[in-house]
Amino acid sequence: MPALRSFEGLRAVVTGASSGIGEALALRLAKEGTDVALVARRTAELDRVAGAIRDLGRRALVVPCDVARRDEVFASAERILAEFGSVELLVNNAGYGGHRPFLEWDIDDIERIMQVNYFGAVYWTKALLPKMVEQRRGWIVMMASVAGKLGVPDESAYAATKFAMVGLAEALSYEVEDFGVHVLTVCPGAIDTPFFDEQARRRMPEVAKRMMIEPARVVEATIRALRAGKYEVTVPPFIRAGYIVRALAPGIMRRNTKRVAAPPLA
Repeated sequence: MPALRSFEGLRAVVTGASSGIGEALALRLAKEGTDVALVARRTAELDRVAGAIRDLGRRALVVPCDVARRDEVFASAERILAEFGSVELLVNNAGYGGHRPFLEWDIDDIERIMQVNYFGAVYWTKALLPKMVEQRRGWIVMMASVAGKLGVPDESAYAATKFAMVGLAEALSYEVEDFGVHVLTVCPGAIDTPFFDEQARRRMPEVAKRMMIEPARVVEATIRALRAGKYEVTVPPFIRAGYIVRALAPGIMRRNTKRVAAPPLA
């Protein structure tokens, strides 16, 4: 069954767990009775999150790792499996963004953002999926973005990584569901975290600023979607209307996106 009725006693891996959605989701999983392996580059921040999880009575494993490095990911996965015995839940959350016109986007950063956001998810999935298939039980969460469904100005490189993640998740879900592994894609809108720095917020249209949501809302939607066995969830839900408009009336969607989402002129 794809529905995850109870989180009690599960072992999870959360990447990008040192802050933002990753931290909030790791803590929520611990409250639900899950032991959590925390993956990120900042050891001190992981230690802080681990302390909070242990205070909740759950096991926390600190795993410093650069998800963009394949060797580090596979070594970290081996360590986690040796410590936990198995992993039932993988949350591919690690990632970063950028907000600038493509012509101004440094090509080295374009390569790096794809390596972190997309290939980081590929590496962790490759490292842990075989064990899930073997045990005929597992859940994989791809923390994508509305930007992986609807392209907007100033997010070309970031959107490319999330479109890739959405496509990977959809195709993978067909391949592994008969082996007892369920894949959930989460597509949040703009979230009020340090992801949006001061420069990004200055360029952000006013309508986008008003629509920003808190990380807790994404966490709750993710937990509910796992419990319901959903394959995809968008937060907030009303954004799904944009998917329909783009499919049925692409010209209207294009004009509206340019009008509403285009950054203010310098």
